[in-house]
Formats: sequence, C-alpha cells, structure tokens
Amino acid sequence: MSQIHSSSFHAAEKPNKAGGSMKAKALPASLMERYRNGETHAVSALYQLSQVLQFQLELKETVTTGSIPGLFFAFCAMIDGVEYKTGMGVNKKEARAKAAELALEDLVPTLENNSLLPEAPEGPPPLPVKYRETSSNEVHRGRATYGKNSSSFGGALVKVGISAKCPFQTVPERKNPVNEQVPQAVREQLGRLMDSYPEFSACSSTVAAFVTQSPSGCEVVAIGTGDVNTKENATPNGRVLHDSHAVVSARRSLMRFLYRHLLLFFNKTSSLKEKSVFQQDYSTKLLSLKSNISLHLFMNQLPKGAAQVPSNLRLNPLSISAWEVNNQISLHVTLEGEVFSVFSSCFSLSSCRLLSMAASDKVTQWQVLGFQGALLSHFIEPVYVSSILIGDLSCGDVRGLEIAVNQRVDGITSRLPMYYCVCRAHISLVPAMTSDSPSPAQRSSLSLNWSEGDISVEVVDGLEGRTVNESPFKSGPALASRLCKAAMLSRFNLVAKEAHREDLLSAVSYREAKMMAKPYQEAKSVLKSYLAQQGYGSWLVKPPLSDHFSM
Repeated sequence: MSQIHSSSFHAAEKPNKAGGSMKAKALPASLMERYRNGETHAVSALYQLSQVLQFQLELKETVTTGSIPGLFFAFCAMIDGVEYKTGMGVNKKEARAKAAELALEDLVPTLENNSLLPEAPEGPPPLPVKYRETSSNEVHRGRATYGKNSSSFGGALVKVGISAKCPFQTVPERKNPVNEQVPQAVREQLGRLMDSYPEFSACSSTVAAFVTQSPSGCEVVAIGTGDVNTKENATPNGRVLHDSHAVVSARRSLMRFLYRHLLLFFNKTSSLKEKSVFQQDYSTKLLSLKSNISLHLFMNQLPKGAAQVPSNLRLNPLSISAWEVNNQISLHVTLEGEVFSVFSSCFSLSSCRLLSMAASDKVTQWQVLGFQGALLSHFIEPVYVSSILIGDLSCGDVRGLEIAVNQRVDGITSRLPMYYCVCRAHISLVPAMTSDSPSPAQRSSLSLNWSEGDISVEVVDGLEGRTVNESPFKSGPALASRLCKAAMLSRFNLVAKEAHREDLLSAVSYREAKMMAKPYQEAKSVLKSYLAQQGYGSWLVKPPLSDHFSM
C-alpha cells in the first residue's frame, strides 16, 4: 500500500462547468491515517474522498492488456470522466481494490500539491468503434458493458473510453468457461435431486441456482424453483413464505448456506473453520468470501418484470431520463404469479392482498445491497454475484436484464455508504439446462428448495406459503418452511451467540435486528429514493406486521 501523509491538506479550487469554482475542502486527515494503517479499505477510502471532495467516481470493469498469463479481472477508477490506472486481480473484489489503490497513489499526491484534478475533454462522449480482430496475446479479459462509454445494445459490444494514465484498448469479449461450467453443474445437481424425488419433477419448470467457483471447480450451493407468491395476507409470526419465485427461493437457500458457513468459521475446531468459505477482512472488521471464491447466479428463464422488456423497445444507451421510463422498465409487483407495473392501476383493486416486488427488481436490489440481506450484513460484507447467466431456449437476448440490473442504477454508487456499490455483473445467455421442461398442464404452485449440505429437498406450496405434507423435508407439524423469516431469525441468533455478539442478541424482534444493520438500511433507503427520483416508481412497502415477531 502506498504511503500517504496523515497531515491535513486542502484540495485546490477547481473551476466548475459554469465558469465558477468549487470551494476548496480539507482532505480528512483521519481517513488518510486509517487508510495508511490498513484500517480502511482502498475502495472505501476512495468513495469517502469522492463524497468529501464532491467528484464523480466510478469503478469500472475494463480489460487486461499485455502478456499476462492466466485469467484475470480488471477494473479502473473513473474520476470526473478521467480514467486512472488499471488494477487486476484473480476476482472482481481484488481487482477493484487494486484499481482503488492505484487511483489513490496518483490522486492524493496531486491534491497534496494543491494541483487540480485532470479533467475529461469537453464535448460528446467518444463514438462507438467497430469490432476488430485482436491477436490472442493482446486479449486476456473482457466484458460487454452497456451504458457509459460503450457501444449501443446488440451485436458485438466493445468498450471505448478516455484515458489519462494508461491506454484503453478496444477488444472483443473473450469466451468465458464459466458460461459452460455453471449450467452443467446446475444441470447435474438438479438431475440428482429429481432422480431422488421424481414425483416433484413438475417443480423444475422455473429454476434458479447459485454456484461458487474456486480453484477446485464449480459447485452448486443453492437451488430454488417456483413461479408464484402467496395468496395469504401478511402474518405476524414470520412463518409464511410470501414469495416462492425461483430466484427468491434460491437466494433464501443461499442465505442458509452462508449461515452454515458462518457457524463453521466461528467453530473452535480449526479443521472445521478452514472449511468455511469466509475469511476475516481486518480492514472492515467483517468477514468476506475467500479471495479465490466467486459467486454466480443461473436462471433458466428471465426473471419477471423489467428484465422481460421487449427487444424492440428503443432506448438511449447512455442515458435513461425520467420521461423515457414506461411500464416495461419501471418497477413491477407480482400478485399470485401475475406481474403489474407499479404505474398500473390493474392491481389497485387487489391491494388488500399481499404483493411482492417482481424478481427483476429484487435482483437489482441484491446487486446493490448484496444477496446476504440485512441480518447477515451484521457479520459479512455485501455478497455480490460476478455473473448472471440465463439458460433459456426461448430468450433471444439479455438486453432487458442489462437495463433492469445495471443501467437503472447507474450513478448511485457515490451515494451509498461504505462497503456498498453497484456490482455490474457479467450477464449473458448460456446453454439451456434441458429442452423438455414440464408443460403448462404439468406445472403447479409447488416450489422446491435445496442448499449445499441438505440431506433432502423441501417442497413448498407457493400459494399457501407453507411446506406440503408430502415434502421430503418438514421442519415440524406447523409446516413452516425452512426459508421463512422465523427460521432465518433462529439461525441469526445462533450465529450471534457463537460470535459472542451480545449486542445483536438483545434485539427483541426480527424487525429490530434488521434495523440495527444501519449501513444496510441506509443503502436500502438510498436505493429506493434513487429509483423513485429516476422515474422508475416507488418501491412497495410491506405491512410492518410481518416483521414484528420474536423467537
């Protein structure tokens, strides 16, 4: 890490676009000292500086260049439109951290000398360039990016940009082996489950799964199926599943996986602790996924809502203004499996029934707040997926998913609290799991869930929100699902006890435990406000009754 002086110093005045100047501000000496001592992560330090000095910051995925062996991720910092040196790593977290360190190495001495930050040239953004062939020794890692400094939707996407520190080459995206390995792993794991429980084969029409990738290969750690949400009203005991769509069930199964590995980490037996996917991040005092582990999300269908935007919808890829927003890319809600825009009046007559945000919007939220949720954020850093893979034979492109997950939240990162950011997942079409999914007549309201380490699957009636009597796994006579809020609170209390977090054990209700996660709640509030300000509509507020319960 570079040596940064801890004495207080000021940024020089910088002319603004209107010809005036921005007021000089003192760089926070305490922040620089914490960063120099390794107490503050480079990414957090850079974002905090952007808030204090009011410059625009984006950590953008780019490409590696030169003769670099192996497969690497690459990121660079964009500050006021100027691109800084490229940082590389074996995963996205490491690459972002290196990019932030390199930017700070250049940025801080500049500000110490009362110099102005470099500015991007005036005028419109660079024009997209056409695809060109590049020799294999020039290309090492690429990503198709929609939005700022990228070509328009469709076709072969290449990156263009402004560089103050290093050349920015336009290269095609390299074929990613994960695109084949992940669907194959999901296909094999789901096949094993269906072979064991063929009577529930109709549950597999809509599938989502989380897969970890490590040096040992790809491993499916959570699976969920389903296509409906409950017809029941909110209950005060936390024992009814409100949403049983595949990606929601898979995500809650992922949370069970994370709780299980937290218990391994806090175990006093070193051999068990080593099996945990977590490591201690001393700069944040939280746990994080081990640096050689990445997480991927597979879905065999586009999630409901904005991700299913029609291919012929025309948008400006560099800017979506409020007046361009329509029912297709707005926030959506689901009612018993049906989808409605929040601007639609169709669901207002059913307002007495329990509504859920559409799956597309939930994935958008998770890519900003993390897939771990509020309770787990007491222990771990936000957990993001590196890629979202769609294995759907009927899907022609993933343009709508790009808009929903990435483009709708462009520009929000600088407003988020420490640890949180917009993690732009690599989104692509991949081979479908199978061509013979159950027919509509075979499909039902049943939802299946499984997590790594489970002996058997659990089958839930999505309309009722409870486990069915025929389910291989049942938690008890009340038929409450192992994915319900009450079950999550029980796991949370168990981990808090093992981690000796007496402050968390003092929470008297599920809601209080969630609200104690202040950075997470702040990030959630920022996200909801941002989406509303951008014209996408208001996030649905569920009745607080459903969270006011205790164990």
